[in-house]
Amino acid sequence: MEFYQARAATLKAIAHPVRLHILDILRQAPECVCHLSAALAKPQPYISQQLAILRNAGVITDEREGSNVFYQLADASVTRQVAAVCGPLVDAALGHHPVAGCACPKCATAPAEHGASDESV
Repeated sequence: MEFYQARAATLKAIAHPVRLHILDILRQAPECVCHLSAALAKPQPYISQQLAILRNAGVITDEREGSNVFYQLADASVTRQVAAVCGPLVDAALGHHPVAGCACPKCATAPAEHGASDESV
């Protein structure tokens, strides 16, 4: 019965539109709160609350890099669950996608790294 309780807790944690959207973004690349907030157009405290729920459920993990904390899916089983709900990734260019209004180190350096190729997409 413990197995099913654990699975139900995981499903309950991801069964929320914003949390599911967060997980869909995180299956492409680890991201920080400011990036998720800008990408979802939601206040940072709200995104932090949703991340706490996902972290407490064991769905995501976090890793500190300097002053930023980057969140990622906990393991392959979570990736499979998100894929089962959201479908396969459509974007062939997996990874971080810069978002306007995000000041994270990844978005701040993105134009210099990608150059004009991003403008043609």
